[in-house]
Amino acid sequence: MVSASELPVQERFDWFSDTLSREVVPTALSTARPAEFQAEAAVLDLGGLRTATLGFSPLDSRRTPALIRRGDPGQYQLGLMRCGTASLAQQRNECEVGPGDILIWDTSRPSDVRTASEDGLVRLAMLQLPREAIPLPTDRLAQLLARRIPGHEGVAAVLTTFVNALENHGGQCSREQLRQLGTTAVDLVAACLAQHLAAEDHLPAEVRTRALLQRIHAFIDHNLADPELTPSAIAARHHISVRTLHQLFRQQGEGESVQARIRRRRLERCRADLARPALSAHPVQVIAARWGFSGPSVFSRTFRRMYGVSPSEFRELSVGA
Repeated sequence: MVSASELPVQERFDWFSDTLSREVVPTALSTARPAEFQAEAAVLDLGGLRTATLGFSPLDSRRTPALIRRGDPGQYQLGLMRCGTASLAQQRNECEVGPGDILIWDTSRPSDVRTASEDGLVRLAMLQLPREAIPLPTDRLAQLLARRIPGHEGVAAVLTTFVNALENHGGQCSREQLRQLGTTAVDLVAACLAQHLAAEDHLPAEVRTRALLQRIHAFIDHNLADPELTPSAIAARHHISVRTLHQLFRQQGEGESVQARIRRRRLERCRADLARPALSAHPVQVIAARWGFSGPSVFSRTFRRMYGVSPSEFRELSVGA
């Protein structure tokens, strides 16, 4: 993350304007209080697409035909609002979004954006997607430009969780892993947009399958504490048969069964809790039950098989380190 706070006050707005035009797209920015302007930015390359994490004082942004002629990456840009509000006008559409909302715009079309924040910076996570990467008809996607997409439901909620994880952990991934994450990002964006167009049938079967798998992974992670989290429950929630669920895991090269993934993710959560000094007074069996294990003996055997030590031994080594 690079911050304007490292620069003299009079240079901060110009620095952010130059950074945005260079790293995102040429844009004309204006702000009511340039002498008080603050901003920070971080970019992550996912191999063919990029994410940008931005924080900035309220400003207005215009992308004019002249600026489009000056530089156009030919992208759809998808924004996830973190803090503050934004109003976007493009393609005779207009919307206002707040924290948790998603919006999309086309860099090849003129646009106007106004942002505001009552307390602190406007914060936005952005995905920069090559137009040809989204396997949906251009005329259909135009219907979603400058339209509010709630980020807390359906595929949009899975996409939001994915973007959050990218921000928090993307810097720890290798170049190849980031490239794979880029493919997942495109699939989730396409599935999210298709859902809001009621056009999932327009997506290639492979994209629909990968997006379904990501929804299943998110569902598993959100329900690890439920001892009734079984392949049957997962299949029913996603309106597929148990047989189809198992085939999905095999065909996508996951290298583990549905039950194995549930067990691994539960063990990872337990391991993280056992290593936290703040939870050192919590009995091991309480932590195991918190993450859906049916009993302490089952948990202890499974933990030792995975990590080579008992839960108690691991906690002693970790907390005492």
